[in-house]
Amino acid sequence: MTLEYSVTYYAENTYEHSVDNANWQFLIIPELNATQEFISTEFSNSLNENIEYSINGYGFKTIRINPKQKFKKISFKAVFRLVKKEMKPFDFQPQRKILASYEHLRELEFKVNNESFLKPTRFTTIPKKQSHIFQFDTTKSIFENLQELNKWTFVHIYFKTDVTDVNTTLDEIIAKRHGVCQDFTHLFCALSRINGIPARYVSGYLHQGNGYFGDSQMHAWAESYIPEVGWVGFDPTNNLIANTNHIKVAHGKDYGDCSPLKGVVYTAGENKTKHTIKVMGKQQKQNAW
Repeated sequence: MTLEYSVTYYAENTYEHSVDNANWQFLIIPELNATQEFISTEFSNSLNENIEYSINGYGFKTIRINPKQKFKKISFKAVFRLVKKEMKPFDFQPQRKILASYEHLRELEFKVNNESFLKPTRFTTIPKKQSHIFQFDTTKSIFENLQELNKWTFVHIYFKTDVTDVNTTLDEIIAKRHGVCQDFTHLFCALSRINGIPARYVSGYLHQGNGYFGDSQMHAWAESYIPEVGWVGFDPTNNLIANTNHIKVAHGKDYGDCSPLKGVVYTAGENKTKHTIKVMGKQQKQNAW
């Protein structure tokens, strides 16, 4: 069984005074991978400026735009269409040798190969006094511990919009216990890493038709590396293993690597930004052979 998705991304920027120059980079195109294929991309802007495509440092496709005219308002619209194979989150062999898996995590070669996703960052640093808030039980498998971490994060934080922003760090999240998907994901990644498990921040889209938590912009979840299994997606905002409803765009160390929009705008005065995302999905029938 496969699912056909249509993702519509819309952004609108309004400025008090004319913009003399601007450069934007969008990281919003769904990734081509083993479960996501046949992607078509339509991208336009209200100024009809040329667009360019490039690849970022992690190998993900970006859209770049550098308007050549002055303006006070600009809007962007993208429509992505893709077919996604049905994912079975638990469709892998459980770890057979639990002790050997933990010993593998301590090997120097493993640590070197996964250094980027083991080190704390500005957004994935646990305050020292909170460094033991979640510790793995090494009598259980790594996957079981990650499942428990997923549930713990889901229970520990209450989903609430407009109480944090893209610069909020974990000391505030842990203290206030409110946040959105990026906050849940930063906490999950931090606690995975502090227990020796590589974790990467994932940005993408979530089909919320099944009542999942998410906001009007892009969704975030995590992927942790499990020896003998590989990278497995965890959505602590919803206490789920990432599944067919999760449409991946990119991954990185934290939100800073996966921000959907980066740019420099040369203007004075205030500005207003509006974003909306709509994900539509429908089931496709498989052809009979």
